[in-house]
Amino acid sequence: MIKAGVIGATGYAGEELVRILYSHPMVEIKYLGTKSYEGERFSKVYGNFFNIIDEECILEDLDKFAEDVDVIFTATPQGFLGSHLKEEMLSKVKIIDLSADYRIKDVDVYEKWYGIKHESPELIKKAVYGLSEINREDIRNTKLLANPGCYTTCSILTLYPIVKEGLIDINSIVIDAKSGTSGAGRGLKTANLFCEVNESIKPYGVGTHRHTPEIEEQLSFASGKEVKLIFTPNLIPMYRGILATCYGKVKDGVDENQIKKAYEKYYKDEHFIRLLDKGVYPETRWVKDSNYVDIGFKLDERTGNLVMIGAIDNLVKGAAGQAVQNMNIMFDFPETMGIDKVPNIL
Repeated sequence: MIKAGVIGATGYAGEELVRILYSHPMVEIKYLGTKSYEGERFSKVYGNFFNIIDEECILEDLDKFAEDVDVIFTATPQGFLGSHLKEEMLSKVKIIDLSADYRIKDVDVYEKWYGIKHESPELIKKAVYGLSEINREDIRNTKLLANPGCYTTCSILTLYPIVKEGLIDINSIVIDAKSGTSGAGRGLKTANLFCEVNESIKPYGVGTHRHTPEIEEQLSFASGKEVKLIFTPNLIPMYRGILATCYGKVKDGVDENQIKKAYEKYYKDEHFIRLLDKGVYPETRWVKDSNYVDIGFKLDERTGNLVMIGAIDNLVKGAAGQAVQNMNIMFDFPETMGIDKVPNIL
């Protein structure tokens, strides 16, 4: 058994982490850290935990947690871990960060897109980007895990085999992604109120969304060349789920069989990536409440464009589920332990 602490436990991703960890056979949840609900019973913040987890939330204290647990999850806003983490802590505890503080290797790019100064840039090189299916061996040996963003997880995994194998023009990539409102977090924002989002769909962060450089950097690593792409997120009136529709111009001579083989080369043995049958395309309801990624594609021979579509649950594979998947790898547990759940379509 290992002991875990969750900082930011009362946010949406934090609650999902607590829900998953509670059922994990090798984890004891020792601390529930929060800034907003110190002294409140966790079950009072989230009534679904009544008579299940009634412990009080405590103030988020990274130093205290590091002394008493084996792993800390930080489901916090950008800048929290970057300003609190010290290198000596990593000799005591493993940290899985769900913010963007250690995802982007170029600190200047991070500071430009997030608009804050990084307080511990010297630790960025120690962090491993936690796309479990791609960086598994590096994840095994790290003490600092940068858990990917939700849009990035869906977009990168959908594009990765095609970019890695050089089947499309990397300068032609366009990503049109749609997400439920939980991706915006639990904070009160007028634009996310029911009356503002219901019966509507709206783009946001057009040309400026913070996940853009993360997607570009990881796809650049895959291709060996600099990738610049168009990424447009859209908010849709549902609670959870992401659908990323990605477009790219195929190179001369590339056919459907090559595309299928590329996906199978990288994903045929991946438990949580489901390659759909020809003519079947992802739907968010088929992955809801699960750690699965569904991927389908269509080669449009008329225009020479490849349409690649991926779907995930943004709170599970896009946040808490992937964090636990990475924890399993880091502690040498079976990778599917505690997260191998059938999607819940209702």
